[in-house]
Amino acid sequence: MGGFKWVIVGYQVLAKKAEEPGIVMGLENHWGLGRTAAGALRVVNEVKSPWLQVTLDTGNFLENMYEQMEALVSHTVLVQAKTYFGEGTCYTLEIDYSKVAALLKKQSYRGYISLEFEGKETY
Repeated sequence: MGGFKWVIVGYQVLAKKAEEPGIVMGLENHWGLGRTAAGALRVVNEVKSPWLQVTLDTGNFLENMYEQMEALVSHTVLVQAKTYFGEGTCYTLEIDYSKVAALLKKQSYRGYISLEFEGKETY
């Protein structure tokens, strides 16, 4: 069984369990199969459950960042707004949060936004 099939079957089982108490899971665009919007959407679309959506991490797209974010917004249940004060530990991205806000507004996103700090700066 290939990686995507294994993950999809696993999330189909989890989605049925999540439905019982009414929990919506968010699959984060992160490394591996979900590194791109296309990979995350492949899993979400093939699971076909309202109990599996997307956690949009603004700091995990290393290329075509805004296009990939836009592709995920309609499936997003949580946004993680990443910052890199003092430079990141693995990499640093310049994220234009005016553009991110415009993408969210365009698709009427009304969910939560969490702040995620991944910089080296100390206080």
